[in-house]
Amino acid sequence: MQIGIIGLGRMGGNISVRLARHGHDVVVYDHDPKVTETVRGKTSSGQSASGLEDIVSKLKAPRVLWVMLPAGKITEDTVHTLSGMLEKGDIIIDGGNSYYKDDIRRSRALAEKGLHYVDVGTSGGVYGLDRGYCMMIGGAKEAVDHIDPILAALAPGKGEVERTPGRDKDGLDPRAEQGYLHCGPAGSGHFVKMVHNGIEYGMMQAFAEGFDVMRNKNSGDLPEHERFDLNMADIAEVWRRGSVVSSWLLDLCANSLASDGSLDGFTGQVADSGEGRWTIEAAIEEAVPVPVLTQALYTRFRSRTGNNFGEKLLSAMRFQFGGHVEQHQTEHKHGADVQEKKS
Repeated sequence: MQIGIIGLGRMGGNISVRLARHGHDVVVYDHDPKVTETVRGKTSSGQSASGLEDIVSKLKAPRVLWVMLPAGKITEDTVHTLSGMLEKGDIIIDGGNSYYKDDIRRSRALAEKGLHYVDVGTSGGVYGLDRGYCMMIGGAKEAVDHIDPILAALAPGKGEVERTPGRDKDGLDPRAEQGYLHCGPAGSGHFVKMVHNGIEYGMMQAFAEGFDVMRNKNSGDLPEHERFDLNMADIAEVWRRGSVVSSWLLDLCANSLASDGSLDGFTGQVADSGEGRWTIEAAIEEAVPVPVLTQALYTRFRSRTGNNFGEKLLSAMRFQFGGHVEQHQTEHKHGADVQEKKS
């Protein structure tokens, strides 16, 4: 299929390359021309565009455009601008982390123009190029079915994951085993991804707290005969091998601890992407108790006023799976840029 991809950051660029590797015709655009040309070069036969009008002009109807931009105004403005350039039957995909209620509103507005809107909650981080992306999709069946070849190429596939017993009965979507799922109408994809990220907060927090307890078992506040000097990297590694808590997050812990057992490269100032907050808001609207997810979010707030080893591990995991840099490092870089411009 032919597809235009707008926004070529860590995930947008890799999505473009993965699709090209699977034989799809990609047209790429980023506000930074250098990034655009770098990604185009990696797609071998792909095309580059100089702007939104240019990318639309290079696509054949029905056009498919994947917007991979930060949630908020930039995505809102881009979708609105594209809607004025496209024709009936064209499809806009939002693969970022937009708020699901914004998806519902956009879908209704675009439907009035005869356009399709598909929201794709995309998980896979910087590893998605090779591993593939787990995708949770919302939108009309007609539009989702049309872009299925694109979704199938991006998905990780069955791989070596053992099949769940009972998956052969009626009513279960076989695409889930491939790593992507049409969840329901517009907004449902990002809603499921939102809750996914809320759960992620809780799982990460559990690992962080557990390792913090073990690391402090050598504390001088304990009786000497009750102290253990435990090796965090070795514990993470042994847990990866057959333990009930083995997971990709534990793999990331092991990577970080093997590289720097004391995590001195992290302050532990843990950011939140917004989806954790939205998950708590949804739980409040539904009157569903989520104490673990709520506490995990609040711990991230508290981490910005003083940090422990567990919060450094949270930062390390976020850097491992998504390339997320701590907020203070971003602010420091911005400050340095300002100083350089002043001088």
